[in-house]
Amino acid sequence: MITNPIFDNTEIAFALKNDSELERAYFLFKMISIQPLVRIGTAATNFAIKANLPIEGLIRSTVFDHFCGGVNEEDCIPVIDKMFNKGVSSVLDYSVEGKENEAEFDSAMHTILKIIDFAKQRDAIPIAVFKPTGFGRFSLYEKVSKGEGLNKNETIEWNNVITRFDTVCERAKKNDVAVLIDAEESWMQDAADDLVTKMMQKYNTEKPIVYNTLQMYRHDRLAFLRQQHALAKNGGYYLGYKLVRGAYMEKENDRAELKNYVSPICVNKTATDINFDSATTYMLNNLNDMSMFAGTHNEDSSYLIMKLMREKGIENSDKRVWFGQLYGMSDHISFNLANEGYNVAKYIPFGPVKDVMPYLIRRAEENTSVAGQTGRELSLLSKERKRRKLAEN
Repeated sequence: MITNPIFDNTEIAFALKNDSELERAYFLFKMISIQPLVRIGTAATNFAIKANLPIEGLIRSTVFDHFCGGVNEEDCIPVIDKMFNKGVSSVLDYSVEGKENEAEFDSAMHTILKIIDFAKQRDAIPIAVFKPTGFGRFSLYEKVSKGEGLNKNETIEWNNVITRFDTVCERAKKNDVAVLIDAEESWMQDAADDLVTKMMQKYNTEKPIVYNTLQMYRHDRLAFLRQQHALAKNGGYYLGYKLVRGAYMEKENDRAELKNYVSPICVNKTATDINFDSATTYMLNNLNDMSMFAGTHNEDSSYLIMKLMREKGIENSDKRVWFGQLYGMSDHISFNLANEGYNVAKYIPFGPVKDVMPYLIRRAEENTSVAGQTGRELSLLSKERKRRKLAEN
């Protein structure tokens, strides 16, 4: 039973939003709550971008500015500083997707290195992040995951991927900036996991610097966490994990059905919730060996972590435990947790408007598919609008 529902405090949640920003947020979530509108809007936006129609200004002033920090890291500074004044840190997320050639992968690596150097100068950015497919082709990870032999060119490519990972993790260790490595689709993940484990073995010798990501909608991830824990204890290094529920459920289930194998996804949301909470409990029980970044928009899971920390005598500010949410969403969780002294970071996507559109479209589609998410955002925004009107009178 939750006796102190801190996430209901909208005054703290939306303190950084002026009235016009609050209205924009309400309007956006109202639009996102209408599923057919999201489908039509997505198709129209994709068409407009491909046809080079002049819609960037409209996108920039609405959905982009709500869910993204800016077009480059310097552009994000006002957002970063404002949030840090309220105790919320930032994770700059270069959200450009779908690149396929070596020059683009090198460019992505240099962007991450720049972010890590940028982060070293600012207490507000203690963590960096990248996607494995930002550093190499998806099909290459898939081939390595299957254990298939690589030809000469592919071997060169894969060695380049390893070098990019190593270069970034080495810089992160040198700058004392944690680096989170995102998880992607299950059929390429084994190669990424093996690579991240090697980086942990090399760079997590004193404390967690390199963090892998566990998507807990996969029913095998808790066993994987336990197995990795045993490996780390034997190897004398620390684990870092970002825990999330997962972002590719429909794609995973569709592929499993198409190729006639058992889906790696839990049978239902309840099973996923249990899996996520079991993983957070396991990590909090073994905090001397590992650090946790709980990437969740789920209030019950957040309350559970708070409860377990209290029961185990873990300080709210213990740097081995972080909470994370996406910029533009779940401010009621982020800012109320920060107000209670917990470590909280917002993922702040950035990049050129056109390049970030796939990310923004996925955000809109995910919000329509997560039961209750958009409704909760709308009810809290509505509550704050009413509170401000009453305060004016």
